[in-house]
Amino acid sequence: MFESFFNRHSDLGGAIHFAATKAVSESVNNPLKYYENNICSLVYLLEELKKLDSPKLIFSSSCTVYGQADKLPITENSPIKEAESPYGNSKIIGEQIIKDCCKASPSLQAISLRYFNPIGAHSSANIGETPNGVPQNLVPFITQTAIGIREKLSVYGNDYPTPDGTCIRDYIHVEDLAKAHVVAIKRLLEKRI
Repeated sequence: MFESFFNRHSDLGGAIHFAATKAVSESVNNPLKYYENNICSLVYLLEELKKLDSPKLIFSSSCTVYGQADKLPITENSPIKEAESPYGNSKIIGEQIIKDCCKASPSLQAISLRYFNPIGAHSSANIGETPNGVPQNLVPFITQTAIGIREKLSVYGNDYPTPDGTCIRDYIHVEDLAKAHVVAIKRLLEKRI
């Protein structure tokens, strides 16, 4: 699949790799699905990128690589910890594979973007998250409650060190995340990094 795509698009300078399965709880119940999809797709992509003169890669990683952080807030200098799920582990392994490939092929340049909780839909409303079954993220619960599919929205946890005891989470809108990936690949292609 990758090879035929690269053959049809010989003018490519790099790739933005978003493709991955991402439900933490599902990854615990079906780890091989996550390792096969998240790691093998990256390896196949890197095999094709190696064939380019000066390949660039933006890897969609995750904050899960930080595990249970010793110190908050988490920054990009926070240490990578043992993953709490196969999903998180697949991102740690993916970052290590990229690092190893960059060492072996100095012409390969890569950036891994780690972020928390992407949410939302495209502003056109043509693309969004409509889960089958029980949602794995907060936004579908909110929207389903707003339109009456769910009677109420339950917020779990009351023992966090916050004024009301509930968890504080960071979110990034999917359009902002897409823009960040585009900016990152442009900077690599323009040799500004």
